[in-house]
Amino acid sequence: MKLSDFRFHLPPELIAYHPSKNREECKLMVLNRKTQTIEHKIFKDVLSYFGNGDVMVLNNTRVFPARLYGTKEKTGAKIEVFLLRELNHEARLWDVLVDPARKIRIGNKLYFGDDDTLVAEVIDNTTSRGRTLRFLFDGPYHEFKKTIESLGETPLPKLIKRPVEIEDKDRYQTIYAKVEGAVAAPTAGLHFSRELMKRLELKGVSFAEITLHVGLGTFRSVDVEDLSKHKMDSEQMIIEEKAVKIVNKAKEEKHKVCVVGTTTSRAVESSVTISGMLKPYSGWTNKFLFPPYDFHVGDSMITNFHLPQSTLMMHIGAFAGYDLLMKAYKEAVNEKYKFFSYGDAMLII
Repeated sequence: MKLSDFRFHLPPELIAYHPSKNREECKLMVLNRKTQTIEHKIFKDVLSYFGNGDVMVLNNTRVFPARLYGTKEKTGAKIEVFLLRELNHEARLWDVLVDPARKIRIGNKLYFGDDDTLVAEVIDNTTSRGRTLRFLFDGPYHEFKKTIESLGETPLPKLIKRPVEIEDKDRYQTIYAKVEGAVAAPTAGLHFSRELMKRLELKGVSFAEITLHVGLGTFRSVDVEDLSKHKMDSEQMIIEEKAVKIVNKAKEEKHKVCVVGTTTSRAVESSVTISGMLKPYSGWTNKFLFPPYDFHVGDSMITNFHLPQSTLMMHIGAFAGYDLLMKAYKEAVNEKYKFFSYGDAMLII
């Protein structure tokens, strides 16, 4: 398949700038691959599609406040620093993006906070936009992290063109987020409330948690027409034995396995046995899924509505089937479903 196959007209007003009032009450479009039909529901209706013995696989990564605003020494120029990942715990080294990049050189010092609470020094230019920063902080590590937490801002995607609000700290995070390390939320999981998860549990649904730390590569555009030539950014992932046992038991007993989100789907598809069972893994993945692809672990999926020509849309095209996906997206536009991180949800069965 080609990049141009995933083009469609998305009216700008259909991009969600705010989350739905209640997590579980956004719109839900249900795609049935067997009957090739589309139904319109509310997210909490997922309850009626799963029962005793079924499993939902969740990505428990936690988003950290990755966006910092600082000033450059001497000139006082305003600089935005986006923390990508911690490179060295002891040395306080971080891989970051800076904007505007052209103003930053090796040796420059950057100051953060009203009273220069935090100082960082640029020690390496890793890419045209990327840098390595060393934070000059003498206190213990927990104090350093607390300082980052207080100065950092919830890293809403740039496409959500509005100031970050207090509610974003809570709403741009799944209720089951545990393992800190993501710079973008696994957005399919944002629709789950505690009440809904409790009701699923009472129906006998189990939850298997994996971790994939979502990076900015999630939003990186595809610049090649031939999809086989696109390279995904690597993201760190962990699948532990506990999750493996829950998933494989459901598969062996012919119960449903629902993967919540493309990040979860990509993680489990990165660690399967020849017979299609899940296995433990700790490392990195740059797996890019696009049609045609045979999925081994999940037989249903919960996802959001994605941007035209995005790798996420291609992933859903592989799972739902290209024709059904394009039909669904056309209907989503007509029915005014909301797209992107804070948008509405889709269940593919």
